[in-house]
Amino acid sequence: MSVDHGDHTHPGTDSSDLSGYAGRIRAIEALLVDKGILTSEEIQTTVDNVEARSPADGSRIVARAWADPEFKSRLLSNPHGALEELGFQVPETTPKIAVVENTGSVHHIVVCTLCSCYPRALLGRPPDWYKSFSYRSRAVNEPQAVMKEFGLELSAETEVRVLDSTADLRYLVLPKRPTGTETMDEKELAKLVTRDSMIGVTEARSPEAVA
Repeated sequence: MSVDHGDHTHPGTDSSDLSGYAGRIRAIEALLVDKGILTSEEIQTTVDNVEARSPADGSRIVARAWADPEFKSRLLSNPHGALEELGFQVPETTPKIAVVENTGSVHHIVVCTLCSCYPRALLGRPPDWYKSFSYRSRAVNEPQAVMKEFGLELSAETEVRVLDSTADLRYLVLPKRPTGTETMDEKELAKLVTRDSMIGVTEARSPEAVA
C-alpha cells in the first residue's frame, strides 16, 4: 500500500484529535514499527526530507538540464541516477520518477485522476487545485481549456499528452526553455521555472517577465 498524505504523527501518540487520513497513517506507522520494518526515527527522517522539499528544488533540476545537455539526456533516460548527481536521494522503489520534456511540438500536463499522487520528493506539497476533483477530471477531458485558465494557449499543431500520475509512478515535466536565455547561468535560469510549469499547466516564465 502506498500512502502519500501530508498529515503525520509519531507512532504511539494520541490519535483522538486526528482526521481519518491522519489516524490511518498513524496506525500504519505503528504497524511498521511493531513489525520491525522501520524505526520511528527512520520514519521521521523520511517525512522531514519530504517536508523540506519545495518547487525551488525542481527549479534547480530544470535549470541544470537546460544548461547542460548531457545532464538533460541522463535526466530523461535515468532520472534517479541524474537526480542523485544533484544530491537528491530518491529510493529505487515505488514511487518511481519519470521526467518528460516539453518541446515546440509536444506538451505534457500531469494529473492524478484518483487522488493526489505528486513528486513530493522533488517539489514538496502539491497545490490545492491539483488535488481538486475539478482539475482531476477536466485535465483529462479538456486539458487545453484548463491550461487556458492558467494563461497558456498552445497552437493547434501542438500535441498535448496527459500523464496520469499513480502511486507507482510520478512525473516531473521539463518545461521548454524560453527564448533569449542563451547567456543566462543556472541561478538565473532557475528563476524562470515555476511549480506550475513543472506540472505542465503553464510554460516557464520569460526573462522579461522575471525582470
